[in-house]
Amino acid sequence: MSAPRSAVVVGGGIAGSATAIALTKAGIATTVLEARSTAADLDGVMLTVATNGINALRAIDADHCVTGLGFPTPTITLRTHTGKRLGDTFTGGLLPDGTQSQTVRRADLSAALRDEARRRGVTIREDSRVERVAEHPHGVRAVLADGAVVESDILIGADGVHSTVRSYIDPEAPRPAYAGLLTTGGYASAVEVDANPGGYEMIFGRRAFFGYAVAPDGEIWWFVNLPEPKEPPRTQLRAVPAQRWRETFQRVYADDAGPALDLVAATPDFAPMTSIHTMAHLPRWHTDRMIVVGDAAHAPSPTSGQGASLSIEDAVVLATALRDARTPAEAFAGFESVRRPRVEKIIKAAARINNTKAPGPVGRLLRDLMLPTILRLTADTKSARETYEYRVEWAGPGASALGSRTELS
Repeated sequence: MSAPRSAVVVGGGIAGSATAIALTKAGIATTVLEARSTAADLDGVMLTVATNGINALRAIDADHCVTGLGFPTPTITLRTHTGKRLGDTFTGGLLPDGTQSQTVRRADLSAALRDEARRRGVTIREDSRVERVAEHPHGVRAVLADGAVVESDILIGADGVHSTVRSYIDPEAPRPAYAGLLTTGGYASAVEVDANPGGYEMIFGRRAFFGYAVAPDGEIWWFVNLPEPKEPPRTQLRAVPAQRWRETFQRVYADDAGPALDLVAATPDFAPMTSIHTMAHLPRWHTDRMIVVGDAAHAPSPTSGQGASLSIEDAVVLATALRDARTPAEAFAGFESVRRPRVEKIIKAAARINNTKAPGPVGRLLRDLMLPTILRLTADTKSARETYEYRVEWAGPGASALGSRTELS
């Protein structure tokens, strides 16, 4: 078995497109198989690409895919349901050229990365759902729903938290864990809020969590985290009329200070309601010729603000490992040895924060008493620096997952 010359990436979202760009830069011919059409980009609202994610994009000369689309949101202000300020935290540091973490529409970032991949010669096949995959001594065979067969030296699953590829790598792999929260969001105009562009306002409501950011043009980007102990089927969620959700929001935010009700009322349409899932620990990431990356391997809760950034880091580290290793198996092992400790540490920290979003009355009281002190003590910790100052190099010392891999700025 030798170094790969061709790769199939399953999944054409942020993780898949970033991986395809990085693999192409490493000289590996890449085909992306995306089950849906580009219309699927309408799912979701916004996300933050932190400074570590921007650094990873710079390693593959693709940072323009995010810095040209979004706006800086370096800080988060946390409030109680009464409007009391609990304190501030941040979403990243300051890069040497002044760049800060960026908030972008998920659809815009997906499209920009996909366009960049195509520009670099990546073949992207949409409406190409993978039904099964099979590894053999000389490569991997992917069979599509329409019966077509795609052969490659290696196959990379970047197909999200509900990954199909993961089950072929390990049929006993754990299922993603439901976080007990539903989420949606949207964009509202002509609403006065007590916030300026450049940061998030996040409110621990009495019954549900609410967050928003003001874009430079005055448009307000918002999201909800709605507690629901038992996960509803996806088809059931999608069947609920928008008016029913509006009535739910009227009820759960009725006692909260802040603009939640005004923003919901001013939003003509919002994203489909979805369940939040995490993948805290996947025992097996790869075989000799197949591997999962991004949310397919390790999905943090959105509280981390790191989902997209970690996926982009994965792309760069995996590509340099494949470029420099003698075999895919060697590259995959090196990649996992670098990535697993980092991502699982971030996932654990995010899970602790996620549990504070919908506590009972006693938990709410303790959270509001303790959180200001916790925020002050953790504002500039080693852990925070390790998250945001993590830098993946493409060339030179620290470039490969087989060597010293990464540096802190």
